[in-house]
Amino acid sequence: MIQVEHLYKSFADKSVLEDISLEIVDGETMAIIGRSGSGKSVLMKHLIGLLKPDRGRVLVDGTDINEIPYKQLRQVRRQFGVLFQGGALFDSMNAFDNVAFPLRTFTKMTEAEVQERAQQCLEVVELEDVGPKKPAELSGGMQKRVALARAISLEPRYIIYDEPTSGLDPETSNTIDELIKNLADRLSVTSIVVTHDMHSVLSIADRTAFLYQGALHWVGTVADLHESDDEVLRSFVKANEYQIGRPTPLNAA
Repeated sequence: MIQVEHLYKSFADKSVLEDISLEIVDGETMAIIGRSGSGKSVLMKHLIGLLKPDRGRVLVDGTDINEIPYKQLRQVRRQFGVLFQGGALFDSMNAFDNVAFPLRTFTKMTEAEVQERAQQCLEVVELEDVGPKKPAELSGGMQKRVALARAISLEPRYIIYDEPTSGLDPETSNTIDELIKNLADRLSVTSIVVTHDMHSVLSIADRTAFLYQGALHWVGTVADLHESDDEVLRSFVKANEYQIGRPTPLNAA
């Protein structure tokens, strides 16, 4: 379980997060939504200790990650896989070596074990044949799937997805959404999806947290989302071409 308790964060004189309290329970998929600049990415970075709060704390399985030595923090981070917005693949490495990189760097696996595990991860994301290809030879969607294979290579308990469908066409976005759902079921991981893509939210989320002006404005299930009469939330959803009450685009025939 991840527990965020009364989290505050400012940069210079600008307040970014104000009194955020949120629990992400084991096994769920939590979508974190909000407008650009609402604090979504800043909150995400706090979950893995890349940023320290001005006040408040983040607990991962009961451990305050800002009160432990760096060596112990590295062990906590090993429980997280992260799919970065742009994929963040190493251009100089082929797809296989990108997936194998964390295994070679952070484990004592033999090369044979690394080869087997990396290939397994590529098979999980349905790209078992792309290992020899460089990132530049892959489509944007395929790059994200390779990055996802890398994110699961160390068998994390938590996976953080940073705008996983950003820049992708609708069909490819649906493929990524299906992978997120399948991994949650297959690997029994807890998923945190930072996104503004309401189609994705309605497709994959168990619960949704809506950030507004640096505060946690609303939390609930997808069913709660459809029933909400909160005007700020409704305005955000409508701006994304969805209407609370029916999970279909407003311009659908």
